[in-house]
Amino acid sequence: MKALTAAQMREVDRRTGELGIPGIVLMENAGHRVVEFLAGRFAPLADQRIAILCGKGNNGGDGMVVARQLFTRFHPRALHIVLLADPEELKGDAATNYRMLEACGCAVAREIPAEARNATLVVDALLGTGITGPATGNILEGIREINSGFPLGRVVAVDIPSGLPSDLPEPVGEYARADATVTFTAPKLGQVLPPNCDHVGELVVGAIGSPPSLYENCLIDVAEPPMFRELLEPRPRSGHKGTFGHVLVIGGSAGKTGAPSLSGIAALRAGAGLVTVGSAAEAIPQIASHAPELMTADVDRHLDELLPGKTVVAIGPGLGRDERAANLVHKAIAFEGPMVMDADSLLPDLPAMPGRVRILTPHPGEMSRLTGKSIADVQKDRLGTAREFAQARGVTLVLKGERTVIAFPDGRAWINPTGTPALGTGGTGDVLTGLIAGMLAQFPHRPDEAVAAAVYLGGLAAEIGAAEIGEQPFIATDILRYLPRAIKAVTATERGA
Repeated sequence: MKALTAAQMREVDRRTGELGIPGIVLMENAGHRVVEFLAGRFAPLADQRIAILCGKGNNGGDGMVVARQLFTRFHPRALHIVLLADPEELKGDAATNYRMLEACGCAVAREIPAEARNATLVVDALLGTGITGPATGNILEGIREINSGFPLGRVVAVDIPSGLPSDLPEPVGEYARADATVTFTAPKLGQVLPPNCDHVGELVVGAIGSPPSLYENCLIDVAEPPMFRELLEPRPRSGHKGTFGHVLVIGGSAGKTGAPSLSGIAALRAGAGLVTVGSAAEAIPQIASHAPELMTADVDRHLDELLPGKTVVAIGPGLGRDERAANLVHKAIAFEGPMVMDADSLLPDLPAMPGRVRILTPHPGEMSRLTGKSIADVQKDRLGTAREFAQARGVTLVLKGERTVIAFPDGRAWINPTGTPALGTGGTGDVLTGLIAGMLAQFPHRPDEAVAAAVYLGGLAAEIGAAEIGEQPFIATDILRYLPRAIKAVTATERGA
């Protein structure tokens, strides 16, 4: 599912018009999508008291379509339409819909009447995706009314909560606090990036008539199961452990045996046929004790012997930051197959690696070390930072955190929608490294989908686990505990279960 900027969305609307679908039809369809959501979520609408606040632009026009449909089809217990602008300011399709609303006999007020304060539903149609700065004047007052003037009301935003920027991850001023947002054609960048993704409520995307071919070449996607579901199909009956790849995990040092063990077990849980953990000799007994399925080897003595024959190398968990660790990293990157690089392997002096599959999985602190930017600057532009680094270094960059960003060397980026604060506990990054390696071992020629599957399923497993046991008790191994349910949830969707 594509995520678009405001400029891209305007271009899609323009080209849609050139194809013969006029803006008035798009506006009508947009209003219908909102009404469909209201009717499905808050039925019966005849029992609801509804207030609709409209601005003077196309967003207000969408709101007037909603008002007309509710007035003529659903007959709510109460319906209050408030236009926070002079009707003479309305232009184009918005003006046309205002006249149609009046023709239906629906009253339109210029300020909020007292009896509207007990509304059970509030529709926010004040501002759309075109704003570039903070809301002001009557619209700002309207936003404040939405937030505090309707104590019984659930708020549904049309296209975007008024006051939120469509392209930026952070607010630029006051904004309407929505319980749900019905956006059109595709999500907007600001709706899928933190923290603004947390301000839109439930996000619903409604098609309004623009052909997907008009935006299929846009570079930003929101990850979703159809991208990778094929990787989770039943295995061939003739498959065996050699069929599903051999992962070499390089990591672990004195006192840090848990990290490579988590990665190794996760790789097995993701489906790798074989996993060997290469570690310091003194760490091997403890690593071997974590899971009998893991093979172990002294990586300092046998690295050159361990690399041949492996499908994937995952390096970094618990490796340490001394000279020995750095030497291992620089030797291992000669491996010609796919490599997952995490934690202590993310050295600032890593060379560019075009032409080979290299997946780097930094958290914001590690991304700061890789780029020389402050953590605050990394977090301020997670998408831009990840894309810039991936293209410059020729790698796939998985920037962990809320809405993990997967950036590719060709400029594409996928934003992962799954995850929970329950993942804020030690070892979850090591598990993700293993999940990615395990998926890559099975599908080394489909690295993009393999990475997306690992990131999405890991986040979904955490969501399922946190919902069942709570966020605070959740630990890294719980990702693996709930992974089977995450896989079943994704594959059941395709079967229609």
